[in-house]
Amino acid sequence: MLAARSRDRLDDVANGIRQTGGKSSLIQADLTVEAQRDRIYHEVIDNHGRLDILVNNAGLGWYGYYSDMPWEVAIQLLRVNIEAVAHLTGLFLPGMRRQNHAHIINIGSIAGCFPNQGTAIYSASKSFLDAFTSVLHRELTGTGVRCSVARLGPVATEFFKQAAGRPAGRPVPAQRFSISAGQVADRIWNLIERPRKVIYIPRSLFIVPWIEVLFGGIIDQLGPLLLRRKAGHA
Repeated sequence: MLAARSRDRLDDVANGIRQTGGKSSLIQADLTVEAQRDRIYHEVIDNHGRLDILVNNAGLGWYGYYSDMPWEVAIQLLRVNIEAVAHLTGLFLPGMRRQNHAHIINIGSIAGCFPNQGTAIYSASKSFLDAFTSVLHRELTGTGVRCSVARLGPVATEFFKQAAGRPAGRPVPAQRFSISAGQVADRIWNLIERPRKVIYIPRSLFIVPWIEVLFGGIIDQLGPLLLRRKAGHA
């Protein structure tokens, strides 16, 4: 079952699933709205009775000085990146525990453990996902329910265009290092087959948290060099 705000994008994904012999159901919903998240839960349970895998994939981004970030943009990001994840997980988790076989997969970001200039609210939201996943992973030990977080690098999607298009937003420099959505999908499928608490996509990003530990002080001293350079070109 696919849930998103854009009907056109839902139809595109559903067509791709059908072309490979699969089946899908669509739920058009705005995840910033609590009542619509409730509707997603009830449609899943009413139509299928249970949920085996919950993938919390929706996310918003924004790049720039936090002092320039409009509050309406910040609150929308928080509602999608944090509130929707916590709410949907809370709705489905009791049933998952009763059936004692399920998997929650949170799509996080390397920014959660390597917060950098220009991503104050985004990085904080992904740090929440890291902590939320760790706590649930430990609470669910000994049950048949698993909880995982995928720490992604930049992915070639509309994420960057939408982030830059939000009020006062700037182009995200990391876009040039993007990997394909297909690479991410392959790793998520592998995670479903072999559950573990954390994976990095691409795998080479496993070293990034150590960069923060070892060189975070130096990065602090450098300040927002990239942001200043971007401002100079604006």
